[in-house]
Amino acid sequence: MSATPSPPLFRRVPPEVWVGAAWCVAAAYPAVLLGGAARQHHGAAAHGGLAFTLATTAVAFVGAALVRRLPVLSIVLLLVAAFTETDGWAANTQVPPAALLAVDVALCLITATRPRRSSRAAFTLVMVFLVLHIGLVHGNTVGIFTGTHIGSADGAALLALIAWLVGRSMRENREHARALSTRAAAEAVTAERLRIAREMHDTVAHSIGIVALQAGAARRVIDTRPDRAREALAEIENAGRETLAGLRRMLVALRRADGEASAIVPQGLADLDRLAAATTAAGVRVEVRRQGDQGPLPPEVDLSVFRVIQESVTNVVRHADTRSCLVRVDRRTAGEVSVEITDRGRGRGGEPGGGFGLAGLRERVALLHGEFDAGPRPEGGFRVTARLPLAVEVGA
Repeated sequence: MSATPSPPLFRRVPPEVWVGAAWCVAAAYPAVLLGGAARQHHGAAAHGGLAFTLATTAVAFVGAALVRRLPVLSIVLLLVAAFTETDGWAANTQVPPAALLAVDVALCLITATRPRRSSRAAFTLVMVFLVLHIGLVHGNTVGIFTGTHIGSADGAALLALIAWLVGRSMRENREHARALSTRAAAEAVTAERLRIAREMHDTVAHSIGIVALQAGAARRVIDTRPDRAREALAEIENAGRETLAGLRRMLVALRRADGEASAIVPQGLADLDRLAAATTAAGVRVEVRRQGDQGPLPPEVDLSVFRVIQESVTNVVRHADTRSCLVRVDRRTAGEVSVEITDRGRGRGGEPGGGFGLAGLRERVALLHGEFDAGPRPEGGFRVTARLPLAVEVGA
């Protein structure tokens, strides 16, 4: 239910569009305009006219369309279009850096988004083209090795190198962000398991305390009042079964940090009305509908159901941008309890990086062999559903 911000413009626009736009900019730049002064300055040969430019543009657009599916072929077509448009195949004709703008953009995007092997192949191809071109044009190598001047072709090679380095930096930033997100999600799941362990500690400690008291009472009256001893033993049996059910359903070893005391007060569906009243007082009306038998639940199930409702209602208040929500508690199906929390707000959630409350709920429900689902509704708003069995699964 946490709101997912819109991606930046760079990610919303497809790479093919960026490369095509870069070619259009290059074609309109004075350095590649037909008959422009810049072309005369670079010694360009005669050009074939508008039809020739349209043909090279078509080749460039095909290359742009292949930038994600066939990146190396895309680079080849863009290089062919750029060198043809500027007569770069002719000796003593320098290709201006602006003419290779689409090539540089494609190289940057390929390096940032495609596999490393494709990135290296594309970069090698561009540099081989430019080095061979520099070798054809007299004086270009002087700009690289002596620093007396930087020729146009020399500048094109430097810009290609910069484009590759920028793409590599973008790739590393994205991989780092993905690693941080994965680590944060794992830490959120671990934190949720630790919280469950602390809550289960309270439940188990309570049950063991009952067992100890009843065992002591049975020992004292076993000779004088055997009927009372049988009642105590029955209480011990019930408490033991409930405790084993909780341990089996959690499927996780109970752990406690050194020196950390549990300060969590067990809660359950008995507190649902109080939660609804407090949320309504905060400005979001919570309507609670109960269906079926609303008798007592196993402690771990009761607590988990309440946590699902509590987290979902909290997300409605924070992110849904609505004035009300509906909570359904369904006990009509024997042996299970299901809950559904819905709203008609504009919030969205459940995506990686959009918060870890739902991940914690999913983990909690899974430990009880339940089913959990959360996502936008087709008619608008958001829905969270959970179904938890009440009986202990054999062999769990």
